[in-house]
Amino acid sequence: MSTDKTNQLGRVFQRTLGSDLPFAARAEGSTVWDTEGRPYLDAAGGAIVVNVGHGRQSVVDAMERQARAFTYVHGTTFTSEPLESYVRAVGSHLPVDDPVIYPVSGGSEAIESCLKMARSYHLARREPDRTVVLARHGSYHGNSIGALDLSGRAPLRRPYEPWLGRFGHVSAAYPYRAGEAAAHALGDVDLLVAELETAIAEAGPGRVAALVAEPIVGATLGAVSPPDGYWPAVADVCRRHGVLLVVDEVMTGFGRTGRWFGIDHWGIRPDIMSAAKGAAGGYFPLGLAVASGNVYATITAGGGFVHGFTYSHSPVGAAVAGEVLRILETENLVEASAVKGERLLELLRDRLGDNPNVGDIRGRGLLVGLELVADRGTRRSFPRSARLIERVMAHARKDGVLLYHGTGNEDGTNGDTVLLGPPFVVTDAELETIARVLGTAIEAAAQEAG
Repeated sequence: MSTDKTNQLGRVFQRTLGSDLPFAARAEGSTVWDTEGRPYLDAAGGAIVVNVGHGRQSVVDAMERQARAFTYVHGTTFTSEPLESYVRAVGSHLPVDDPVIYPVSGGSEAIESCLKMARSYHLARREPDRTVVLARHGSYHGNSIGALDLSGRAPLRRPYEPWLGRFGHVSAAYPYRAGEAAAHALGDVDLLVAELETAIAEAGPGRVAALVAEPIVGATLGAVSPPDGYWPAVADVCRRHGVLLVVDEVMTGFGRTGRWFGIDHWGIRPDIMSAAKGAAGGYFPLGLAVASGNVYATITAGGGFVHGFTYSHSPVGAAVAGEVLRILETENLVEASAVKGERLLELLRDRLGDNPNVGDIRGRGLLVGLELVADRGTRRSFPRSARLIERVMAHARKDGVLLYHGTGNEDGTNGDTVLLGPPFVVTDAELETIARVLGTAIEAAAQEAG
């Protein structure tokens, strides 16, 4: 056993192993500076989190005011004024009838809470056999075991497959790769709906509890919207079969797609929904699991909800989220996301529309994706061994722009996507910089990758 004291010093288990990360020093608007004074344009909003912008003093002030009063009380013992005020204020924006909100610490916790809500609802209705939950291939719902099992993102699932398998998956609503067996993708509404009907029938009468899906797929596929008519048809299938519709708005919520929530583009009212990321804009770890009034009343009448987290119902988190909500409302930032998103798409199409290694440019609001390919005609991706997306990220970072990326969208291993999600306060000059730097990075990376 070593007695060297230096071996006992703590180290950070970094998100990216073996990396030599710069130290962040400060951030404002759409820019982060490191301790060497170098600026980085945050074209990804961190992980598509920052919406009202970095460095908002009023958000910090709200956090401080609440922290000076008290920071923590257990959710079984007290409620708090900031929490009660926030849920009243946010309720009018939620695409859920008579919403009842269970605040947690992030997206994965929100999804886990939604799953337990669905189970509790069916138990209260004396339908204990409704144990089957369906999700979609090419989806992402979080990294806790339950959320990961829902997710259809093969690279994230692969190390933990022996622990997974309780949930079923239907095809991704992914028009760009429709019909590709390896991508588990369909692009025709009738085919997608027929497959969902078949999955419900094969599970057996009264067996399916819920369908969980993102309204627009973010991290895994790169801002993929379903074909027109998909969401109304899916909602109808769920209603007819007594299946709860659970919509995952962790990435698409709070203005990211140019509407308050992604599902608003189709006017659908889910039974349960999750949200996080933009709820507190990166200023505090916060997620929301939201039940409709009917789901809540059923659970309550059936004996209650066996669930809980130590840091749920946070008064500080609610104070922060309340101020983020106020900024989104008073500065019309949801509308700004819609307008600036169209501008970003225009800039990217001008810069990269003819690039042979850009297969698709897509998105809504300031959730914009690019799918990179080795052959535009066949949609064949670069092999994973080429590490194309890592090269793109490195070139962009060298030029001072931070990106978000995905891999494995073609077949679970190969495939590269870029996802852009800058803060809603991004300027037109910054949007031009994003398009210019990304174009140069893609060209350089593709040349290096052969």
